[in-house]
Amino acid sequence: MKVYIIGIGLIGGSMALDIKTLNPEATVYGIDSNESHMQEALVLGVVDAAASIEDIVDADFVILSVPVDVALVVLPKVLDVVGKNTIVFEVGSTKAPICEAVSNHPKRRNFIATHPIAGTEFSGPSAAIKGLFEGKTNIICEVERTAFKLQERALDLFKSIGMRIRYMDPNAHDKHIAYVSHLSHISAFMLGKTVINKEKDEQDIFDMAGSGFESTVRLAKSSPAMWTPIFKQNKIQVVETLEEYISNLSHFKDLLVNDDYDAIFEEMESVNRIKEILNGMHAKT
Repeated sequence: MKVYIIGIGLIGGSMALDIKTLNPEATVYGIDSNESHMQEALVLGVVDAAASIEDIVDADFVILSVPVDVALVVLPKVLDVVGKNTIVFEVGSTKAPICEAVSNHPKRRNFIATHPIAGTEFSGPSAAIKGLFEGKTNIICEVERTAFKLQERALDLFKSIGMRIRYMDPNAHDKHIAYVSHLSHISAFMLGKTVINKEKDEQDIFDMAGSGFESTVRLAKSSPAMWTPIFKQNKIQVVETLEEYISNLSHFKDLLVNDDYDAIFEEMESVNRIKEILNGMHAKT
């Protein structure tokens, strides 16, 4: 088995580790424009050797794990090179733009659009984690446009590393992910900004920050180089979710200004059912 990882960060690197564990005979090659990342991945044993896009002609799998703006440029070039038996998948957080970018490519059948719902706030080869995808959901879009034998091979790989499969239209994916992922990251970044700005005047503020603050703002440690293109590509959906979120914040502020604590209690109590939803998700996992 020959596997090529283009972009050896958290997701690509974690997939490489799982593939190497499950398939000791596999050779995992790394392709990365960041030479220090490439060398780090080799030293850590995340990949076995360095390669270039020209080498992927006889690949079994090509995993594209780069920022979503880069993916729009690189994916067509990858499809230009691969042989007829290669399955290519891209793992970014927006799906409609990438599906559109290769919609008319003559080798569209070699591509499967995926989004593994897994990750941490860390990036780079050292962030790779063995077993990251166990019990996680992998969203697959436009599966009918991928050659059946190739999609079967990809699905077998996803299942072997512990992922649950969910099929979704790319536009629906981008709308839903704006709520549960993109908005979460914006909230964390802006909460972090609010506290940092205040910290300029009150040096002791972080001495009072407990685990609640740390867990809420954790996503603010995520890579801006990765998230700026995501917000750009999913701008319409993200703006819509922000308008709803800002409206809810303004409503809460008005209740507080008007001393309507019964309404505040009811607001929070109604949202407490999120526990049931999340518990249901964990039970399915």
